[in-house]
Amino acid sequence: MPAEHDLLPLRPMTAEDVVNVMAIEERAFPFPWTEGIFRDCIRQGYSCWIYEREGEIAGYAIVMFVLDEMHLLNICIRPEEQGRGLGSALLKTLERIAQGIKVETCFLEVRQSNFSAIRLYLNAGFNEIGQRKGYYPAAIGREDAIVMAKTLMSLL
Repeated sequence: MPAEHDLLPLRPMTAEDVVNVMAIEERAFPFPWTEGIFRDCIRQGYSCWIYEREGEIAGYAIVMFVLDEMHLLNICIRPEEQGRGLGSALLKTLERIAQGIKVETCFLEVRQSNFSAIRLYLNAGFNEIGQRKGYYPAAIGREDAIVMAKTLMSLL
C-alpha cells in the first residue's frame, strides 16, 4: 500500500492498452466506458495514463486539460486492488502532473451512489460545487452526478 506521500510511476496509455483497460473497466463500473471512448481519448490527445504493477495494469486515468483547468474524466483501480491506497496515490500523481503545467483547478463528476469514490475525493480535498441532473445512465432511468472541484494552486 503506497504511503500518503508516494507518487506512482505512470506511463502514457496506448491503443494497445485498451483491451486490458476495458477488461478492468467492465469489472469496475456498472456502466463502463466503451472501447471507442478510450480510443477517441487517446486519438484526441487527452492525458491518458497507466499505472502498472508487476507487469499488469493496476489502474488508469484519463484527464483533459483546458487552459488552467484539469478535468478528471475517468480514474479506476483494478477491483481486486481497491482499498489499498492506490486511488489516492493515483489522484495525487495526477495533481502533481497538473501542477507541472500550472493548472489552477481540477473538476470532476461522480455518481451520487459511488460512495467510495466520493469519500476518496473528499479525503483528497475536493468540494461539492454542484449537481448534474440525470447525467449518468442507471438501471432504471438516469442518475445525478455530483460536481466536485479542488484548487491546486495552493499546492504550488
